[in-house]
Amino acid sequence: MTETIKEKDFIELEFTGRLAQDNSVFDTNNEKVAKENNLFNPKVPYIPVIICVGEKQVLPGLDKELVGKEITKDYKTEFSAEEGFGKKDVKKVQLVPLSTFKENELQPYPGLQVDFDGKMGTVMRVSGGRVMVNFNHPLAGRSLVYEFKIIKKVTDLKIQLESYIVKAMQLPKEMIKVDVKDEIGIVEIPFELPEQFTKPAIKKILELIKLKKIEFKKKEIDMTKQVDQNSQPRV
Repeated sequence: MTETIKEKDFIELEFTGRLAQDNSVFDTNNEKVAKENNLFNPKVPYIPVIICVGEKQVLPGLDKELVGKEITKDYKTEFSAEEGFGKKDVKKVQLVPLSTFKENELQPYPGLQVDFDGKMGTVMRVSGGRVMVNFNHPLAGRSLVYEFKIIKKVTDLKIQLESYIVKAMQLPKEMIKVDVKDEIGIVEIPFELPEQFTKPAIKKILELIKLKKIEFKKKEIDMTKQVDQNSQPRV
């Protein structure tokens, strides 16, 4: 009997995202597809992404389609904006004082991508002392098509833990160190974490990964060296 994917499985996933309207590619981790669609970036590693199915680590429309699928088979699915990057929300189009840009040493112009306290937006118009910024995702309101293939299940506990921490904390993989010994997961990161974060995080990790205990430790890291390494082109 063919094995299929279940919720909470960790998998390696290859995917290509297209706009349903014109079939144009906006995202892919397939190097061949990236080159064919003029999206190739030599600094980007084109490798399958590791995710935990059903844990909102990919778009909702894609996440639900993974359940029940077979490994190494090619699949294609289309879903609405609600299951993608969301509907366009007029409340997310806001006027921002020009002074806010000056405080961040930015000169606003239409099309400029900005990040204010973790809110990503695009400048639409500059008028007097105010700037109109659209904080909707650029693909909000768009129906999407995803082509995908599940390369394999990931059963290594260390890899499962590392991939979950990277996504949960939004940190580069190089900034953390993960080890598993005697069913204990040890996570080293370059800063202290408050208990209000670690407590629910540990509870969730133990629900998903077959470990008995999780320990968070502070790890010293040469940030300057790390930035230099990340800026190097991929060979």
